[in-house]
Amino acid sequence: MKITYTARKVNLRDNFKERVEKKLAKFKKIFSDDAEAHVVVTVEKNRQTVEITVRDNRMVYRAESTQPEMNDALDRVIDILTRQIRKNKTRLEKRIKTGGSLDDLTSDLAAKEDVVPEDEYQVVRKKQVLIKPISVDEAILEMNMVNHDFFMFINAETDEINVVYKRQDGNYGVLEPSR
Repeated sequence: MKITYTARKVNLRDNFKERVEKKLAKFKKIFSDDAEAHVVVTVEKNRQTVEITVRDNRMVYRAESTQPEMNDALDRVIDILTRQIRKNKTRLEKRIKTGGSLDDLTSDLAAKEDVVPEDEYQVVRKKQVLIKPISVDEAILEMNMVNHDFFMFINAETDEINVVYKRQDGNYGVLEPSR
């Protein structure tokens, strides 16, 4: 797995990088050698944020945590990633050759939590929406007016379906299709 680091307002020490590599090594059995992990560390006042994004075979896993200590934030992020992998265990088992290796990874989390594994997703509501060509700014305005965290629309500039969404930091993002 290739790991890249981005440090914002902090210089990362080698022992932290070694700790990240050791923690991500337990995912080695699940992800291919081509997998890429991007680690972003941000320090602001008494808050230290660690964000890890792992991309492999069109699958993306992302987790973020803010704690007073950088190592605590890293531990929390690894727990979140493990939980995401465990939740999608059946899908991942189809992608890897040995199903037992995933059990080794998720057994630690199962011991900590009494969670029933989800083998299937249940759609509880289906809704049809009328979408029309508008600008990104108009889409954000409409999203805020209906008090949602996301809004689907046809981008007037590109004539493609886009989604605007509200990020945890209060800013906005746009999802655009790519081929």
